[in-house]
Amino acid sequence: MISALTMNNADEAIGVTRAAQAAGIPVAVSFTVETDGALPTGQSLKDAIASVDEATGGYPAYFMVNCAHPTHFGAALAGLGRVRGLRANASMCSHAELDNAEELDDGDPEALGRQFEELIRDNRQLSVLGGCCGTDHRHIAQIGRALAQAA
Repeated sequence: MISALTMNNADEAIGVTRAAQAAGIPVAVSFTVETDGALPTGQSLKDAIASVDEATGGYPAYFMVNCAHPTHFGAALAGLGRVRGLRANASMCSHAELDNAEELDDGDPEALGRQFEELIRDNRQLSVLGGCCGTDHRHIAQIGRALAQAA
């Protein structure tokens, strides 16, 4: 399976998906979003997924969100059953703030775990979970705890 991570726009996700489709390889497409839950282009997550599905006949096995904090994308997941995975940042900072940071912001592992627990409860299709920027073993342990609590 191809994992296309941190897609910034629907067109690049369509390109990766078409390449996977031509090769006959399953693909999971993971978008990143800004603090408002939209892609860096301003397109909504829902519309980006619909664009990829429309252009490729629904080829992606599933979609994900990565490289963003749950407070950035939680509301955008409502009704998006095609989103099966999350790889969240530890920090609540925007991409621009993280790019300009002098030190790593590792956020609050316990709070991240609680946020994952809520997301899992509200989105039962989520099955691929993990961390992205700023996460370490503490965050992953809390994500694992959240999964157990929500089960």
